[in-house]
Amino acid sequence: PSVSLLTAADRTTRTRSQRREPKMSFTMEIPSAYGYVVLSCGVLPTIVNMYMGGKIMKARNDLDVKYPNLYATPGFHKKADEFNRVQRGHQSYIENLTNYVTMSLLGGLQHPLAVAVGGVFYAIGSILYMSGYSDAALDVSKARHLKGGPVKYIGFFTSLISSIKFGGAVAGLW
Repeated sequence: PSVSLLTAADRTTRTRSQRREPKMSFTMEIPSAYGYVVLSCGVLPTIVNMYMGGKIMKARNDLDVKYPNLYATPGFHKKADEFNRVQRGHQSYIENLTNYVTMSLLGGLQHPLAVAVGGVFYAIGSILYMSGYSDAALDVSKARHLKGGPVKYIGFFTSLISSIKFGGAVAGLW
């Protein structure tokens, strides 16, 4: 990104009330490939969330878990563990989504293609993670990783590292 900070001369021409709050002003050029970041890390996660939500609705109907129950209650719902595994696979996605999207949209300003490709890995890996978690035939402690779920971490760490690099550059740390 292109960053231009205010000079000392700019600061002295401000009124006293304007000088009380230190502010940083900068201009930034959006890379031409940034649209791919928006599509893979903004739009695609929404589509994945809708897909996963559909899986939850199907499991609610098939396993007789009515609203407003977020999870099935063992002893009350006949197939509580089966439903909870599907729900947990989706809940895990939701728990990390805001951090992931934020890191991606920021890190993608400096590394748009890497982050955009990472977004595809994150989406595919998240679906595979839920698929493994939902499979009642697999051991619950390993299930989410046995069907390819760890692929999502390629995208997650790409965005994490890219956002750290971007933040450090804007802060003037490197």
